Amino acid sequence: MSIKTSARSIIDAVGGPQNINSLTHCATRLRFELSDASLVSQEDLEKIPEVLGTMPQSGDRYQVIVGGAVESMYSAINGLPDMAKTSSNAKSDDEIKAAARAKTRGKSAWLDTFFEYLSDSFRPILGVLLGASLIIAFAAVLDALHVVDFRAADKAPGWVFVDAMWHSVFYFLPIMVAFNAAKKLKVDPWLGATIMAAFLTPDFLKLSNPEAFSALQCVENAAIKQTTCSIDVFGLPLTLPDYSGNVFVPLMMIPVLALIYHNLKKIIPSNVQMVFVPFISMLVVIPLTAFLIGPLGIWIGNGLGSGLAWMNATAPFIFAIAIPLIYPFLVPLGLHWPLNAMMLVNIQTLGYDFIQGPMGAWNFACFGTTAGVLFLAIKDKDNTMRQTASGALAAGLFGGISEPSLYGIHLRFKMIYSRLLAGCLAGGVTIAILSLPYGGVTTNAFVFTSLLTISVFNPAWVYLIAITVAFFTSMLAVIMLDYRPRDERPSNKKTIVALPDNAVGVPIEGQVISLDEAGDKVFASRALGEGFAVIPTLNPMGVSEVVAPISGTVSSVAKSGHAYGIKSDDGTEVLVHVGIDTVNMKGDGFTVKVSKGEHITAGTPLVEVDFKKVAAAGYATSVIVTVTNTRAFAAVTPVLADYATVLTPGVTTQR
Repeated sequence: MSIKTSARSIIDAVGGPQNINSLTHCATRLRFELSDASLVSQEDLEKIPEVLGTMPQSGDRYQVIVGGAVESMYSAINGLPDMAKTSSNAKSDDEIKAAARAKTRGKSAWLDTFFEYLSDSFRPILGVLLGASLIIAFAAVLDALHVVDFRAADKAPGWVFVDAMWHSVFYFLPIMVAFNAAKKLKVDPWLGATIMAAFLTPDFLKLSNPEAFSALQCVENAAIKQTTCSIDVFGLPLTLPDYSGNVFVPLMMIPVLALIYHNLKKIIPSNVQMVFVPFISMLVVIPLTAFLIGPLGIWIGNGLGSGLAWMNATAPFIFAIAIPLIYPFLVPLGLHWPLNAMMLVNIQTLGYDFIQGPMGAWNFACFGTTAGVLFLAIKDKDNTMRQTASGALAAGLFGGISEPSLYGIHLRFKMIYSRLLAGCLAGGVTIAILSLPYGGVTTNAFVFTSLLTISVFNPAWVYLIAITVAFFTSMLAVIMLDYRPRDERPSNKKTIVALPDNAVGVPIEGQVISLDEAGDKVFASRALGEGFAVIPTLNPMGVSEVVAPISGTVSSVAKSGHAYGIKSDDGTEVLVHVGIDTVNMKGDGFTVKVSKGEHITAGTPLVEVDFKKVAAAGYATSVIVTVTNTRAFAAVTPVLADYATVLTPGVTTQR
């Protein structure tokens, strides 16, 4: 399937262009704001090969997880002729989130805004961070094989050039973060980048050169093994830290810039804003950052890094276990960015990081659960989940990206988290025990924890054993315990039960009630025969199969998919009616599994029903079964029950 065809299929599955108010995307997901989210066909979406999963949200917002190809898919969708109007009127991602926040009420709105600010400051540069981490991994492999010593000071020019390929990302990271953060706060992003770039220029760096300025005063910080110098500028002491790779300074500087920038736009006439707003902003914020914000940001970053280092040194066992156990709850909410920022600060200040090693246990536990899901999908011949899991597993193992697994699988099935946490715990305990003599697992580079970056960790053998334990613990837990509710497992949904010859079975799990309680006068009058109704026990997704309550030939299939007639070989005629007045839905929410004239056995799926959609449309979800030729029997007796499993007798007949 081409990307254009998939783009068209996605738009059709979300209700067509007329149902789309706006469309944006992030690192892995298409973000739709719809007129009516009930029009979305989740089943059709998940049949599309490029779609790794879906995630309904509050209101009429809907996310489609595509993974690394999200930008290409976004462009393909916007390139569709009938999407032109939607694309031109589309809101920005920031506007959509701001509108969503405006609808919410609560004491933690400011906290949501803060973490969203952090997330959006980093998310756009994930691609280059991943690219740089793979170059580092390549270099580490060559170093491990003794092809070249990347730590040597006298490397050949070619290998120095290789260093420049990845070092560029981390050296200029403050500029990239400043650009994104400024954009997030509706400040000219180039202005934010320019202000941060001032501290990475040769002119600023020259101030730290004792050969150029004899008045330079330098102090060594033994805790972080760094020397910080200061010099008088216009009579004021100016601290000269190394800003390369630092992310705290731009994150602190940009809100101050935003305050000044937006106030300047209010007081400066619009016809001269282009000149004077950037001019005054630079004139104020660059010195303010140099003398106050920058040193404060460095101090906070160093303090947090030293604090975590102290914890790692004082209680390494607890630290190694705690990190992988908290990440599964931080990542879905975007709350992991502060820890990611700390990894960069550690590398800049300490020369190494001790968080990424334990974090790898969480990542591989995540990938292990996905592998377990893939195993079950292949076993159960579930092509949709197989495609979702295989794409997510590839993104994880080779890219270190957990979002496709999280949003495509884990957050859809709550039971999977217990299997995931088991792997996190096992991996964390393994690191804690094996790395105790080494003071933990460390790395001197910021990388995405994947199969390709194992060699950058030290000791690598401890890290390898820990992630292997985490991966297989979670994988085996999913395979042995499953990840789906019992009624969604094929062993429960499709098992054929031998019914007594004089019985008609229950077609769906739930409470069996009499026709008098079903809520329909026609059925209560027994005009369509004696029988029973089932109030179904629904799974979290709200989508369940209604199966044949008896073996025989399908005598009728309603065009709308809501009613089925079956005639058994011994002459029993049964009607299965899904919902009341659901004919009005015209097949929406009903996926027919059989055809007229087909001979089926008890337990064969008749129809897959989106009961949430039925309920949302205002119709009862009861499944009614009647013996339409009741008069041919001496007695037809309902077997009522507070709870019945599929194909337990619902009525018994007597000739």
